[in-house]
Amino acid sequence: MAQPKSMRDLLIEELRDIYHAEKQALRAYPKLMRKVSSDKLKQALQTHAEQTEGQVERLQQAFEALGVAARGKLCHAMEGLVEEAKEVMEQDLSPELMDAALIAAAQKMEHYEIASYGTVHAYANALGETEVAKLLEQTLAEEKQTDELLNKIAIDDVNKKAMKAA
Repeated sequence: MAQPKSMRDLLIEELRDIYHAEKQALRAYPKLMRKVSSDKLKQALQTHAEQTEGQVERLQQAFEALGVAARGKLCHAMEGLVEEAKEVMEQDLSPELMDAALIAAAQKMEHYEIASYGTVHAYANALGETEVAKLLEQTLAEEKQTDELLNKIAIDDVNKKAMKAA
């Protein structure tokens, strides 16, 4: 797509960015889960991977509601965050430290998604695209819940174990 000329164009561009970001995240989750030792963390990542599949479907519905093709645009931000997670996974860390580091990597991905969904939700609302806004609001809520869950697992479990292992 050419340079955005309207708020609608900007919404579509940002939706394409997050669509690609979600697909990158879906490819990254199985790799993260293989390196995780905490059952709670593994379950949280598995649940979110399943949610992400639904989020991709909602994005497809949003594209359809806007009357445009559901296609992604290279998301450099998520690409960088996934690369950082790969670097963490390549380190020779104890299982406890690996879990703590992977929570940080996963939360960075979540924070990017929260920022992105907050933006596109606001754009859809401003444009009066209520159906699209509702789809995006549901995903935004899931992303926030996942971030809160990861934070709780870190504070209540993983970080304590990592400190004892050090």
